[in-house]
Amino acid sequence: MLRILGRVTSINVRKVLWTADEIGLGYEREDWGLPIRDPAVPEFLALNPNAQVPVLIDEAFVLWESNVIMRYLAEKEASALWPTVLQERALVDQWLTWQATELNPPWGYAVNALIRKKPEYSDAERTAESIAKWSETMNLVEARLAQTGAYIAGETFSLADIALVLSIHRWFSTPFMHPHLPRVRDYFDRVKERKAAVPYLGETTP
Repeated sequence: MLRILGRVTSINVRKVLWTADEIGLGYEREDWGLPIRDPAVPEFLALNPNAQVPVLIDEAFVLWESNVIMRYLAEKEASALWPTVLQERALVDQWLTWQATELNPPWGYAVNALIRKKPEYSDAERTAESIAKWSETMNLVEARLAQTGAYIAGETFSLADIALVLSIHRWFSTPFMHPHLPRVRDYFDRVKERKAAVPYLGETTP
């Protein structure tokens, strides 16, 4: 039985759980990660020295970094979520990487200010800057969906959609005036109807 260590309120843990559910894998999940269970303890650090969730344990094999775990699970089960055609796979990988390196960073200040309400994130100007940059990157998603007419990497649902839709869920859940992005809204509404998506697209939590 696979073990997945991490709290379900973590967006990165949700990526892995949703992937496993889409594939139909059985697993046991253990709560780790603040504020539930501090990963900065020897037991956890022996598995991931970064003290971050999620961590996957597959018998004696240990793996961390959410996007890598997603790829591993899909490859292990020969899932269509991770295409076998090289160029199709490269596009899925491109958007998975973009989600982590370009889409996620801009939202940091706004999410801490508006959802987590951390006192140290009280600068209105920096919050506005975070929202503006976040909106700019979301416009790229809108444009990409105009090209494909379906999913972020092309005509079929893939690992990249799991990562992107969780990010879009956070976008819609953060309280500010959102620009009109009709293709993003349609995409989100379509994907959230997937059976495996339902547990992971509820209320946004810190």
